[in-house]
Amino acid sequence: MKILRTPESRFANLVDYPFDPNYTTVRTDDGSDLRIHHVDEGPRDGPLVLCMHGQPVWSYLYRKMIPLLVGEGMRVIAPDLPGYGKSDKPAAREDYSYQRQVDWMGRWLEQNDLSGITFFGQDWGGLIGLRLVVDHADRFDRVVISNTGLPYNPDLPDEVVKEVEKFRADAPTPTLVQMQKALSQMPGNPATKFAYWQKFCWETEDMPIGFMMSMMMEKRSNLSRAARFLLHNLGIGSPFPSELARAYDAPFPDPSYKMGPRAMPSQVPTLPTDPSLEAQRKAWAFFSGFDKPFLCAFADNDPVTRGGEAQFKERVPGAQGLPHTTIQGGGHFVQENCPDQVTRAIVDLIRST
Repeated sequence: MKILRTPESRFANLVDYPFDPNYTTVRTDDGSDLRIHHVDEGPRDGPLVLCMHGQPVWSYLYRKMIPLLVGEGMRVIAPDLPGYGKSDKPAAREDYSYQRQVDWMGRWLEQNDLSGITFFGQDWGGLIGLRLVVDHADRFDRVVISNTGLPYNPDLPDEVVKEVEKFRADAPTPTLVQMQKALSQMPGNPATKFAYWQKFCWETEDMPIGFMMSMMMEKRSNLSRAARFLLHNLGIGSPFPSELARAYDAPFPDPSYKMGPRAMPSQVPTLPTDPSLEAQRKAWAFFSGFDKPFLCAFADNDPVTRGGEAQFKERVPGAQGLPHTTIQGGGHFVQENCPDQVTRAIVDLIRST
């Protein structure tokens, strides 16, 4: 397996990210060494909160929540998934299967011998982290999820499967604007809408990650946003990227480092033909009997996952009777937009259970 490693100099002087790096080397199935980075802050004897990020971000996303949780006496561990942040980056598309991410992070979890964990996951952090809970149940005491899911669609009609597969194979690459418009129309049929994100990511060799995160997370006037999109469409990047854009571009010195963010959306199991279907079935069977505290804290305005908490509240025994909360105005990345609300939900669950 060819593995890339981002030079440490790329992360110099990032705003509000003063955390010391910690590294764990795990062995891949082909015998390669894969180095995984994590942040570890707060008292070593404090309640342990494991915070997992999604795509295309990294543990920088938790820079606002970490000091809030530590201020409440928590120990916070925030890893970078392989392919992201300061972690190593396998270079080939086929390296990034859903199962491989679960396996790699499971080995990381075991090598660090973490237990008594309160898990928090959002986006892919939830997809991977919930599977970690299944595989390492004794290490987890509680679960909090936001804007994520455990996709399992065995009964999707054949015509929808064919429509999505034809779109992925034959449609022109969506523009950034077309992709965003499609996602803004979710829910609906999530498989067909999400295919725009899958195709955009895979077929855009040099994904403008910093630009996209800046446009999603930073407040700007409509005029400013329109001007920035126009420049982007003309192939003109900002000569003065914001500190946030610089931080989300930092892990990727050139497009060859971006295979993780490009490949992972296509691994979201939206179709019954996806290879992870059986593992997802087993995961739902596990959570249908999971009686440890399981809290949902979804945003009220995330077009991608809005309403996705309903199946967890209905099917997971540990979710019954808990004060599930709605993150007001959190958008997709609640850690960035509403860190105080998310922190409060986690801390209150720990203290009440």
